[in-house]
Amino acid sequence: MPTIAAALSPDTLDAARRRSRWTLAAGVAVGSTGHIAAVTVATIVAADLLGEQALAGLPGATVVLGAAIGATLLSNIMAKTTRRRGISLGYTVGVAGAFIATLAVILRSFPLLLVGTLLIGFGSASNQLARYAAADMVPVHRRASAIGTVVWGGTVGSVVGPTLVPVASSMASSAGLPPLAGPYLVPVVFVGAAALLSFVFLRPDPYELADQSDLDAQSVADASGDALEPVLAILRRPAVVAALAALVVSQLVMTLIMTMTPLHMTSHHHSLADVGVVLSGHTLGMYAFSPVSGWLTDRFGRPRTVFLGAGILMISAVMAAVAPPDGGAMLLVGMFLLGIGWSFGYVAGSAMLSDELEVHERTRIQGVADSLIWSAAAGASLGSGLIVAVAGYTALGILAVGLVVIAVAVFRHNARIAAAR
Repeated sequence: MPTIAAALSPDTLDAARRRSRWTLAAGVAVGSTGHIAAVTVATIVAADLLGEQALAGLPGATVVLGAAIGATLLSNIMAKTTRRRGISLGYTVGVAGAFIATLAVILRSFPLLLVGTLLIGFGSASNQLARYAAADMVPVHRRASAIGTVVWGGTVGSVVGPTLVPVASSMASSAGLPPLAGPYLVPVVFVGAAALLSFVFLRPDPYELADQSDLDAQSVADASGDALEPVLAILRRPAVVAALAALVVSQLVMTLIMTMTPLHMTSHHHSLADVGVVLSGHTLGMYAFSPVSGWLTDRFGRPRTVFLGAGILMISAVMAAVAPPDGGAMLLVGMFLLGIGWSFGYVAGSAMLSDELEVHERTRIQGVADSLIWSAAAGASLGSGLIVAVAGYTALGILAVGLVVIAVAVFRHNARIAAAR
């Protein structure tokens, strides 16, 4: 087990942890910029290549499916090596996916686009797993705030990513490329920067800077020689089930509505610039308020923050459902609230999951949990296109409300069992 944390003076250790935390946040900042730029045009590119909307959500589905695969594989790599190597590798795969997606647009190949978006999603798993690396380096009463700080890095991507779409499209057109190829070149630059930043500056590794209480717990586990508890047994713990309910519904509802919003807007004659503004507002709500989500979670507890997030998700879903298609103001506010609701549930759920897991269980279960989250989101992304084709965009909001109600019931039941133990 790493011992560097015990060998450093308190001031040096605090400085190393702070530097590592901000390196993680900076990686998320530039990585999310590239990722969000690519996701912004996913349904638009799909509809252009296919000539119809029914399967326009498929590239979005492959993005989140790639994230699910990446969460599992990268977590396994991290558990066997270091957080730094796993995070850097994920970003590198994302760059390769961006190159492939660009080529797909040029060649007008929808299957090749799906390969590229799958790998782009794989790369985004590094953005998500970075929050757990930050949580390892602080005691439990500060864990949600540490997660919120790293998630906050996505604020840069939320603001810059969508606004780069029309710029990149214009530059691609000037270079003789299809305009929609431009946005996929954005992650080549920005996700590439995240890979380099993580590989060079994430030293010492977050594992080596883990909180001393976690190191002590690991030492006891190593000394006892007890076999690791099976993954399924850990996933059945009531607190883990509650945390997963919060995480899954937050990602599911957000993906369900967000995936089809760009296509919904462009089909009602909004420009790419309008789409960029709405999605910037949405992703700003997701990331800019994550430190607030972390503070509320540490101050008032995980369950209360989850319930607050669920309420905001339901309000946002209703607003998206009733927003007039030719007016963006209500849709903008609804998407902004959708991002805030996601932030509350995501940060509180992530902290709750980390709280329940011993350090020797944490990396592998976090990867499995994120894989479950993204698999559910992949289904939502794919299903959103079919729902809109059959019942319209309003149906997405109605379905989202029902999903939140079910998740809240599951969360309450399991959180009460966990609290009673």
